[in-house]
Amino acid sequence: MATVTGLLPAPPLARPRAWWLKYLAAAGPGLIVAFADTEAGSVTTAATSGAQYGMKLVLLQLLLIVPLFVVQEMTVRLGTVSGRGHAALIRERYGLGWAWVSLGTMLVTNVAALITEFIGVAGAALIFGLPPAPLVIIAATVLIGIAFSGRYRNAEYFALGLCLLELLFIPAAFAAHPSWMNILHNGILGSQPLGDRGYLLLVAGNIGAVIMPWMIFYQQSATVDKKLTVEDLPMARLDTAIGAVATQLIMIAIIVTTAATLFVHHQRVSDAAHAALALVPLTGAHWAGTAFGAGLLGAAMIGALVVTLATSWAFGEAFHWPCSLNANCGEAKRFYGLYAALVILAAGVVLIPGLPLIQVTINVMAANAFVLPIVLGFLLVMANDKKILGDRVNSWLGNVIAFGVSIVCVVLGLWLAVVTFTGGAGT
Repeated sequence: MATVTGLLPAPPLARPRAWWLKYLAAAGPGLIVAFADTEAGSVTTAATSGAQYGMKLVLLQLLLIVPLFVVQEMTVRLGTVSGRGHAALIRERYGLGWAWVSLGTMLVTNVAALITEFIGVAGAALIFGLPPAPLVIIAATVLIGIAFSGRYRNAEYFALGLCLLELLFIPAAFAAHPSWMNILHNGILGSQPLGDRGYLLLVAGNIGAVIMPWMIFYQQSATVDKKLTVEDLPMARLDTAIGAVATQLIMIAIIVTTAATLFVHHQRVSDAAHAALALVPLTGAHWAGTAFGAGLLGAAMIGALVVTLATSWAFGEAFHWPCSLNANCGEAKRFYGLYAALVILAAGVVLIPGLPLIQVTINVMAANAFVLPIVLGFLLVMANDKKILGDRVNSWLGNVIAFGVSIVCVVLGLWLAVVTFTGGAGT
């Protein structure tokens, strides 16, 4: 039977995906890098802030949402438009010498930062009444196993699961029964003790903790490994914005928890594990300390994963190694070898008896300040390079914000580093 082509039904039009489906397809790098920003050292900084100055530093955490988003958004733009990781772009645009400058400084601080993450794992073990060594070894084994699975998606799902552990800081804050009026009046609207040197040191520490050099390398490389393109840029920006808000809310939750308990009872803390152990008798709820400990473990693990991947990706990109989590071990031997070596080295250092863990953490946070100017410098130059981004370079307003944020972070970070290494941080 003959058919009349003009009467055949037209093929159905392809429906555009709902915005939330587009978001889910692009989500991951922004959330993960933001939650990794609340790593073990940052948790200790926030806990100390609340224990020493009550709610005073809540306002700062809210203000830091903007610089965190501004800096990380530039990495998303560079990754989606160029299809290159951060280290690869530096080598392509400025040569191997400048790549070595960036990589060398980053390697030193990243190894040190990775050690602090395993210090956080050891601290979590103490909270749960476990010997630190077995948990540190288990954590190192899990981190290596996840990366060696040969799929980016596995590592991303694992990291997102660790993000959920960090959310346990929020119920811990409620268990501390804070006064919400106190948060509003003293934390947001109240006067700030700007003449107090100890307070200014904590301000510098919190600002230094919000933008880490490894975050810039990680998010751009993760964006490329996830195969996000310019079409995904709006949702990748949304992912970054949600992550920036979420991580700062967690920092606020930690400050509120220690402010409502340790500050009120005039108890100082030396690290996050000490803060968690002190919470139990003050809140009357054993689960509050457990939740704080689980949050610390999640923060330390996601921090370790992101720092190690950022380092391995950076070296792989700069030296043209195969460097994708979608590659198997045989295809990317040097990438996975460097990853495993970093994890084993950091875990081994933490297991050294008598290591001054607290002082190591403080020194690492301060040392980041010396690397940050180099990393931010490359980021800002490339974000204004039309040969890379075309019409998507920074706007004049974006540059004003970015340069302002960079100057504040660098100046305060360097001041904190000088004070720390000259022995004046405790005075």
